[in-house]
Amino acid sequence: MDIARTPDENPEMADAAIEPKQPPVIYRKDYKPFPWLVPATRLHFDLCAERTRITATLQVERNPAADASPTLLLNGDGLTPLSVRVDGAEADKWAMDGDNLQLTLTGDVHEIEIVTEIDPSANTQLMGLYASNGMLCTQCEAEGFRRITFFPDRPDVLSTYTVTMTGSKAEFPVLLSNGNKAAEGENDDGTHWAEWHDPWPKPSYLFALVAGDLVVNTDSFITMSGKKVDLAIYVRDGDLDRTGHAMRSLIKSMEWDEQTFGREYDLDVFNIVAVSDFNMGAMENKGLNVFNTKYVLADPETATDGDFDGVEGVIAHEYFHNWSGNRITCQDWFQLSLKEGFTVLRDQLFSQDMQGEAVKRIEDVRILRSAQFPEDSGPLAHPIRPDSFREISNFYTATVYNKGAEVIRMMRTMCGPEAFRKGTDLYFDRHDGEAATCEDFIAAMEDGAGLDLKQFRLWYSQAGTPKVVVDLAHQGTIATLTLRQTVPATPDRPGKKPMPIPVKIALFDRNTGAHAGEQLIVLKTEEQSFDFDGFAGKPVLSINRGFSAPVTIEREIADEDLVFLAAKDDDPFARYEAMQDLVVGHLTTASGNGLDDVSREAGRLAIARAFEAVLTDETLDDSMRGELMMLPGLTYLMEQQLVADPSRIHAEREGLKAWLGARFEERLATLHQRLADVPYDQEAASRGARKVKTQALVYLAAGNPGCASKMAAAQYDAADNMTDRQGALMVLTGLGTAARTDKLIHFHRRYANNELVVDKWFALQASSLHPNAIEHVKALAEHKDFTIRNPNRVRSLYMAFAANPHAFHAANGEGYRLIADLILELDPINPQTAARFVPPLGRWRRIEPARAAMMRGELERIKAADNLSRDTFEQVTRSLG
Repeated sequence: MDIARTPDENPEMADAAIEPKQPPVIYRKDYKPFPWLVPATRLHFDLCAERTRITATLQVERNPAADASPTLLLNGDGLTPLSVRVDGAEADKWAMDGDNLQLTLTGDVHEIEIVTEIDPSANTQLMGLYASNGMLCTQCEAEGFRRITFFPDRPDVLSTYTVTMTGSKAEFPVLLSNGNKAAEGENDDGTHWAEWHDPWPKPSYLFALVAGDLVVNTDSFITMSGKKVDLAIYVRDGDLDRTGHAMRSLIKSMEWDEQTFGREYDLDVFNIVAVSDFNMGAMENKGLNVFNTKYVLADPETATDGDFDGVEGVIAHEYFHNWSGNRITCQDWFQLSLKEGFTVLRDQLFSQDMQGEAVKRIEDVRILRSAQFPEDSGPLAHPIRPDSFREISNFYTATVYNKGAEVIRMMRTMCGPEAFRKGTDLYFDRHDGEAATCEDFIAAMEDGAGLDLKQFRLWYSQAGTPKVVVDLAHQGTIATLTLRQTVPATPDRPGKKPMPIPVKIALFDRNTGAHAGEQLIVLKTEEQSFDFDGFAGKPVLSINRGFSAPVTIEREIADEDLVFLAAKDDDPFARYEAMQDLVVGHLTTASGNGLDDVSREAGRLAIARAFEAVLTDETLDDSMRGELMMLPGLTYLMEQQLVADPSRIHAEREGLKAWLGARFEERLATLHQRLADVPYDQEAASRGARKVKTQALVYLAAGNPGCASKMAAAQYDAADNMTDRQGALMVLTGLGTAARTDKLIHFHRRYANNELVVDKWFALQASSLHPNAIEHVKALAEHKDFTIRNPNRVRSLYMAFAANPHAFHAANGEGYRLIADLILELDPINPQTAARFVPPLGRWRRIEPARAAMMRGELERIKAADNLSRDTFEQVTRSLG
C-alpha cells in the first residue's frame, strides 16, 4: 500500500468509531499462531449502495502449529450477524465478544456460514466496503475486512477466495474482484453476476471488490515465460484519455521486475481501478489494485512532471507488491516494513532507472528528511519494526516505509547489487506462499548475499536518527578520518547501542580537484579511525556519498571546502549536500545565535560563489541544476536546532533568497528566457528546463517582486503544460499583486470540472508564502468546492497548510487552532485521515516556549473531546507524552 503522499513541505514548489479512551496495547512479543486455518473462503455479495448483503462461507480446520482451542474468534467491526450456520445447521454455540463473533467448535474441520448486511453509502471511514461517486469499492488494509464480514482478520491467516457478486446491471455494469474471472451471467430481473477466483492464498487485507459504471483502457503483456496477461485500467467516463501514462508505467514495471528481480506475474489478468475517495495512495490487492485517482490520471494539460513521476512510481510500487507483500505477506502487523520498506526500495530503484539516479536519490532523501527525520526525533518515534501499538493505522509512517527502505538499501550497499539479488532470490524462494517476518528477510540476506547482519539487526529495533560526528586530521602524508556515532534517546528507549553504518567517502586533492576513488567504510563501534596515505596536503572530504546511510553528519568544515565540493564533487548527491550544508550552516547560525552584518555578508558571499558555479556549470544537466538551486525547506532547517523559532528562521531564509535574487537578477532572468524556448516533452532536458525556470522565478520573486510577477504571469499565459502553469501560479500566490488574483480566478475557471486540478488550486494557496495564508485557508474552507468528506480535498487544503511552517506557526497560534479544529471535526467522519494531522502539533517540544505552549494546549483540547477515535487518541496521547 502506498501512503497518501502529502504536498512538499517546501512552499516553493463513516461511521464514527466510538471507542474507549484506553484501547488495549498490542505487543509483538505476544504473537501466537491463530488456532484455526481457513483454507478456502467463498463470498457472495448482493450489491446495493444502501444495503449490501454478504454471505461468507469459511472452510476451517485446526492449525497443527498452534495451541488447540475449541474457540473460533472472528473479528467484526460494527456488524451484526443475520445468521450463523455450522456444517449446514443453525449454530447454537456462538456469542458476541464486543464487536467479535465467538464460536465453539467440537470437531477438527467445519464449514461456517455467516450472513451480514451493511450500508456502504454510510461508510464515511472509507474502510471496508463503501460508496464513491456511484461505485462500490473496498479498502481492507489494515483491518477493513472486518467491516464487511466476520473473519480472522489478521495477516497470517491465508485463504483462497472465490467471490460471486450480483447487482443491477444498469447501476453496476462492471463487477471486479481478485484473481481471474471464472464465470458471469445475467438474470431476468435486470441484475447480472460475476464470479472471480484467486488461486493464490492471501490474507483478508488483500481482498478487493469494485462494482460500478466504468470505462476501461486495455493492453496486454507477455511475461518472460511467454504467458499473456490482460491488463486493464478502469476509470469513470471522461477520464479514459488520461490513463495512457499509467498503462505504460505498468508495462515498464512488469518488464523491470522480471529483469531486475526475476519476478514474473502469476495471474491471467491485472486490473487497476481509480477511485476519487481514498484514504491512501493506492492498494496492492491481489490482481485488482485500487488507486487514488491522483496516481492514475495524468496528461500534460492537467499533471505536472512531479505528477507523472508519482503515477509511475506508485503504479510500480503496487505492482511490485505482488511478490513483496502478496506472494510473501506479513506474519503480523509489526512486520509491516517487511513488505513496505522492501517495496519502497524496489520502486525507488525502478524510478532511478526510469528517471535518472542522481535526481531521484536527492528527491528521496528530501522526503526522508522532511517527513521521517522529524518523526524520528519527536514523540512519535518508533523503530521500523515496532514493539507495540494501539492502532495499527497509525504505523503507516515514513519510518516504516522510507526509513525501512533505507535500511534495506544499506544491505545492498554493503554487499553490492549482484549479491543483493542472490539474497532476494533466496528470500522469495524460501518464503513464497508464507506470512513471513523481518527476521526471515535478514536471514535470507545473510545466507544469500554473504552478509553478517547480527549487529545490523539493531536498525530494526532502535528508533532515532543516528548522528555521526566527523573529524579529519592530516599529518605527513596520512589523512586520518575519525567517526563517532550516537543514537539519540527516544520515548521508547533511552539507551541505544552502536549500529553498523556504511559510509561512502572520497578524499579530494584540493589542488587538482580530483580523488583516487570512492571507498566504503563501515562504522561499527562508537568511535573508529581510518587512515589514508598519499596526501601531501589536507584533502577535502566528501562523505556519505549517495546518502549511503540515513544519518546526520556533524563536522567542522570551512565554507571554502563546502564551496569546493558544491562546485567540483563528482557524486551528485554529495555535491547537492555540500550546497545544502553551506546554506543550512549559515541560516541556522543566523537564526540561532545571530550574526553581525559582516559575518552575515561573508556567509552570503560564500553561498553566492557556490550558487554562481551552479548557474554557470555547462556540464550540469538542468534537472540537477534545479535541485542544486533549491534552498533547504523550513521544516528541515527547524530540525537543525534543538529549539527553533520559526519566525526567525523564515525571516533569515527569505532574506537570503531575496539577496541571491537581487544579486543574480540579470543572470536568472536570462536563464529563464533561454529555457522558455525549450519545447514540451517528457524527456530529461525538457523536464529540467521547466524545473530551472520555476526556480529562477522563485529567486526573482524574492529579489524583485514586481518584475517577477510580470514574468510569472507571462509564463502562465504562454504555458502549454501544467508544470509551467502551476510553477508560475505557485510564485504568484506568494505575491500581493493583481496578477495573483487574476490567474487564480482563471485557473479555477479553466479546471473547475477536474477534481485533481482543483486540489492543486487549494494546495497552492494553502502552501503559499503570502502573509495572509491563514485567512486564505479559512475562506477556502467555505468554498463551494471544498468538502471534508473527500480525503484528497482535505489534504489539499489542510495538509498543505500544516506543511507550510511560516503560516502554520503563526505567532498568535491561529494556525494551531485551525488544525485542531479540523481534527475535531474530521475525527467522527474519517478517523484515519484525522489522525494524520496530529503529528505537526506533536512537534511542540522543538519549538520556542510561547508557541510550544499553544501547540500543547491544542493537543490537550483534542484529547478532552468526547468519543475520540482510537486512531486520533493514540496519536494525541503519544504526542503529549
